[in-house]
Order: sequence, then structure tokens, then C-alpha cells
Amino acid sequence: MSRLLKAAAAQMGPIARSETRRQVVDRMLEMLREANGKGVKLLVYPEMALTTFFPRWYMTDQAEIDAFFETEMPGPETRRLFEAAEALGIGFYLGYCEKIVEGGGVTHRYNTSIIVDQRGKIVGKYRKVHLPGHAEYEPQRPWQHLEKRYFEVGNLGFPVWRTMDAIMGMCICNDRRWPETFRVMGLKGVELVMLGYNTPSENGVAPEGAKRRMFHNHLSMQAGAYQNGTYVIGTAKGGMEEGVPMLAGSCIVDPNGEIVALAQTEGDELVIAELDFDKCKFIKSTVFNFAQHRRIEHYGIITSQTGAVLPPE
Repeated sequence: MSRLLKAAAAQMGPIARSETRRQVVDRMLEMLREANGKGVKLLVYPEMALTTFFPRWYMTDQAEIDAFFETEMPGPETRRLFEAAEALGIGFYLGYCEKIVEGGGVTHRYNTSIIVDQRGKIVGKYRKVHLPGHAEYEPQRPWQHLEKRYFEVGNLGFPVWRTMDAIMGMCICNDRRWPETFRVMGLKGVELVMLGYNTPSENGVAPEGAKRRMFHNHLSMQAGAYQNGTYVIGTAKGGMEEGVPMLAGSCIVDPNGEIVALAQTEGDELVIAELDFDKCKFIKSTVFNFAQHRRIEHYGIITSQTGAVLPPE
């Protein structure tokens, strides 16, 4: 019997800085109910789904910064989302900013995502590893990208979980550009990688253009899917958000690396496909049969070196 799951990327349009958590969760609940009406059993929301993408601003007031973070999950506003999902029997991925006290009373701040199962229970947590951007104000930029200022590098690695009759993993935004992200989960048998992103459609400091950035967005997810025999669901927060154009292009990629469902707008939109996890088996047992074909004796440089070292002239 095939393991089938109807899933959707729950793309969101812009979130204004003035929007409250309640207003944002209301939008998410509306998509959840729409998804239920279409038979969806897993919903993937974007990165930082509860607020605007605040790292575009340079801030020094910690209280102002912390207003974008969640100190509990579920919290007073997000609890409604958990309760509705449980009542409808829909699992979901949620990206948010996490402020937590750990390790002897030390406060940490992470760019985080969770998997919530169809009973409304958190079954997995991931903290973003590949933080892009910079840590200090750069005046040449039309907008800032200060993730390195506001977040710590994630400390949970790239775990996977058995849930909803599949092996599922997570990553966030810039993680998708790094093949190691997918390979680590691939080595754990992952069958679905869920990722949310908040990506400007213009670089800001380099003339890439929206077309090339969208190409790179899809290329990285398609390659990760094919090279590891896994589905990938990528969910954007798109449109013009606080004066910054944000990439949409939410999609569902199958284990052959083909996009099987793609967003048609830059706003709140469900991108739906039926996943058949047994389709992962062919790629995993043939071209990318890791046990048969990987040659780890030649890969040591990947974990022993960060920057490129050029050969002698």
C-alpha cells in the first residue's frame, strides 16, 4: 500500500510591521480551514511566519528586538492554530523567532521551525544553521540583512523524525543553498524536507535580478530533492513587505527533482500536491544508493575545512 499524504505550501503575502500576532494567526487559520476543505493533511508555513522580516532593520534596543520573538510555543496567540489543526487533523510546519533560556540561565535567540503532528503535538524542532547576511550596519545597503546580529547559529543539527507515516526533516531559508543540509538528512533516510523562506527578490548590493534569484531558489531545492530522493516543500513569504520586494515561488518538488506544484501569486496561497513517499525508494536504491556508491574516504575536506584553499601557483 502506498503511503500517500496530501500536503500544501501555505505561502503568505507581506506582513506589515504594524500587524499583530492575532491578525497574522487569523490569516494562517483561514488558510488552514481552506486546506481542510481541499483534503490537505500537512501544511507548511513560511520562515518567521508570525512577524515581518525584521532583520532588514538595524536596531540596538533589545526590547524592540525581542518583540519579534516567541518565548513559548504554543503561546497565547499561536495556541489557536494548534487547537484548530488538532480539531481538523492537520499537521503543520511553522517558522518563528525563538527566545529561550537554556544552559545555566543563558538567554539564546534562534531562527526556529517546528513540526506539529495531526494531534497538535510538537514532534520536532530545528534551529537555522546557515545564517546569511552580516552583523553590523552597512550603509551601502538599501536594506539590511542582519540575521548574524539577531540570531545564534542553530545547535540542533539536521535531525529527522518519523511522523505522519514518513521520515521528515526541516531547514530554513538560506539552508537550502547548502548541499550539506540535504545530504545530512538524506543520510538519515529523509523523505520530506520542509523549509520556509523570506528572501528579497533583489540582492540589494549586487545586480542579480529577480529572475536569477528565483532560478537559484528553485535550483537548490530541486537539486536537494533529486540528490537525496526526497520531496521538498518550500514556502515563501512574498510580495512587497515594508518596502522590500520578497520572492514568492513557493513550490513542492518530487524525489526526481521536478516541481509538481508552484505558486501563481505573491500573496496568501495554498500550493497543493499529493505526496507518495514510496516514490522516494527508486532514487534511494539506484542512482543515489548511498551505501553502494558513496566514497567517504575522499570527502574529509568537507568537514575539516570551511573556506577554499587554492592549489599552489
